[in-house]
Order: sequence, then structure tokens, then C-alpha cells
Amino acid sequence: MNEREQAGGEMTEFLVRHFVKDYEHTEKVSVRTAYGVLASIVGIFCNVFLFLVKFAVGLVIHSVSVTADAFNNLSDAGSSIISFVGVKLAEKPADEEHPFGHGRMEYIAALIVSFLVLEVGFTFLKDSIGKIQSPEVLRFQIVSVVILILSIGVKLWLGLFNRKLGERIDSKVMMAVFTDSMGDVLTTAATIFSLIFFRFTGINIDGITGIGVALVVMWAGVGIAKDTLEPLLGEAVDPEVYRKIKQFVERYDGIVGSHDLIVHNYGPNRSMASIHAEVPNTTDIEESHEVIDRIEREAMENLGIFLVVHMDPIEVSDENVLRIREQVNEAIKEIDTACTIHDFRVVDGTHQINLIFDLVVPREYDKEKQKDVEHRLCEKVKTYDKRYEFVVTVEHNFVANCSNIE
Repeated sequence: MNEREQAGGEMTEFLVRHFVKDYEHTEKVSVRTAYGVLASIVGIFCNVFLFLVKFAVGLVIHSVSVTADAFNNLSDAGSSIISFVGVKLAEKPADEEHPFGHGRMEYIAALIVSFLVLEVGFTFLKDSIGKIQSPEVLRFQIVSVVILILSIGVKLWLGLFNRKLGERIDSKVMMAVFTDSMGDVLTTAATIFSLIFFRFTGINIDGITGIGVALVVMWAGVGIAKDTLEPLLGEAVDPEVYRKIKQFVERYDGIVGSHDLIVHNYGPNRSMASIHAEVPNTTDIEESHEVIDRIEREAMENLGIFLVVHMDPIEVSDENVLRIREQVNEAIKEIDTACTIHDFRVVDGTHQINLIFDLVVPREYDKEKQKDVEHRLCEKVKTYDKRYEFVVTVEHNFVANCSNIE
């Protein structure tokens, strides 16, 4: 880390320590809001500061481009205002109309910022094409270059400031503001490069450079929108979250396994989940229910997740059922290691033995491949005993990259 980065980091930590109470407890909604308010106010201050400096210099040197760039910075303050409104609305507690709170407002704010980034990119692209079709006469002014360099410095620090805070509290709106600031850095740097190149060569590449930068900015805007829409639409469970919740549930005495985890995201640090917990069928139902209640209560306290646990009694003592279940498990491992089974039951009879279970297959498997796996599994298991008949429910899990969850 160089001295400039270290100084910027120290300034960030100074602001956090002095303006965010309990800044280390980022899981708290109040702390997240304080981070968001701090980032928004700093963003508004930096952009208004740049506006005032550029506007004053533009008037003094009679530069239309510098004055126009000043108003661009004033409009950039809008991103910080949107961020401020978003985090404040996200802080609102649950009510009758929104029983899971208002946390998704932060995602909506980030989506709005992504549209602003796209708008900057499209505008810059249009202007760049216009400059290629009708080249403007460039005038190299050292004052303008100095002002632009000042703007890059402030915007670069502001972007890194938002990124650091955004990573700390997992805030998509702050990461969107970071991308917005980096877009401004790129466009301003491109302007400086074009001016200097023209100064020493006399060749005007302003429009060509601008097209390249505009495409980068628009790509960044699309990335922000994509990252923001995913939690709004409902994304798959992160494998790390899957492992965390699964291990939390299975550490309790009386729980022998779990499956069918579903997580609903209602904003950063605001999640609701459901899971099926497997309990021995020999345990008293009230005893198992007491364990389930404790898991749900302590999941909220320790994980910050509203967890609903469904109790699945499973056979743990009947050696015949355990033997058959092991046969089916070994068979599915031989056929396709990406598939698993659960909720296994046996209905025994003299001439027919029904094996009832759920078969979990990867989501990318089409109907034909699902049927093929099911058919091959049943044929394989039937070689152990011709009396076996199957009642199979094929389903998917809700985990991203499910091959990495074991």
C-alpha cells in the first residue's frame, strides 16, 4: 500500500470511528444505516465542493467546458442523495403492509443509481460520436487540466471510500456509487489524455477515446443493474450461507440431518429461511419439538435469520430400512454424484416393497435427463430385490453451485 492509499484509508477510518456509533457491529440495522448516511453525506459534500470550485474557475477563465463539468458534478450529488434516501427507507421497521421490513429499498436505490450510470455512458457515447462527426477545436489550458486532475483525485477517493464501506456492510447501493465515481474518473482521465495528446501531436482523438470510455461505463452500469436485480428477483442460496445454516441446525442433539433449505432475502442482513430437519422416529415428538423451537429461537439470536424448521422423522433403528437406504445411496453415487436422496421410507410387504423417497437433481437437468437418472436408479436398485417398487419425487435444491456444498 503506497502512502496515498494509506492516507485515504486513515481518513476513511477516522470518519467511521467518529461518525458511526458501534461501527464494528455491522450486523445491526442502525449501524448499517449510520454507514449509509455517512457515505451519502460525504458524497454530497465532495460533489458540491467540486461544483463550487469548477463553477468559480469556469467563470474566471470563461471556460464553457469547465462550467459544464461543474454542473455534471452537481448532478452527481444526486447519486449520493438517492443513496441517502435508500438507506433511510431501508431502516424502517416492519409494519402491517411490509411484515419483513423495508430492507429491499436499498436494492431499489442501487438500481436507480445503475440507471444514472447508464445515462452517463449513453450521453458520453452520443457526445463522442458527435465529436468524431464534427470535431471541435481543442484548446489546451493548464488551469483546466489542473482542475480536472483535482476532480480525479476527489472522485477516486470518494469511489474507494464507498467501496470500502460497501464491502464492510455488504451494501449494493454503495458499490453502485463506487462504480458511478469510477466512471467519472475514467471520463475525466480520458479528457485529460486527449488534451495532452493534442498538445504534443496536434491530433484530436477526443471522440475516439470517449467512445471507449462510454462503453466501459455502460458495461459497469449493466453490471450494477444485474447485481441489484438478482436479490430482488430471488437468487439461489450462496453455498457458504447454505453450509453455515446447515451446520448450525445439525449441531443440536436430536438432529441427524437436514435438507430443503430455502432462503428469502428481504434486504442486507434481513433474511427468512426454512429447512427440513431430520429427527429420529424413536424420539418423543414433544422432545423433538422442543429442540426445533430452540433452533428457531437461537437462529435469530446467533445468525440474525428468521428460520422456520420443518420436522422430518426418519428411521434410525430398523436394520432392514437402513440397509435398503444404504443400497439406494450407493446406487445414486454410482449413477450420478451430482444427485442425492432424502425423506426415505419403506412400506414393506410380502410380494411388494415400496421405496418412497425424494430424488434431488441439478437444476440444469431437463425433463429427459431427470427421467433417465430416475429410471437408471430404479433399475439398479431393483437388481437387489425384484419386489422393490418406487414412489420417487424429483426435485431441485435452491443452492448456487450446488456441486460445492458438500
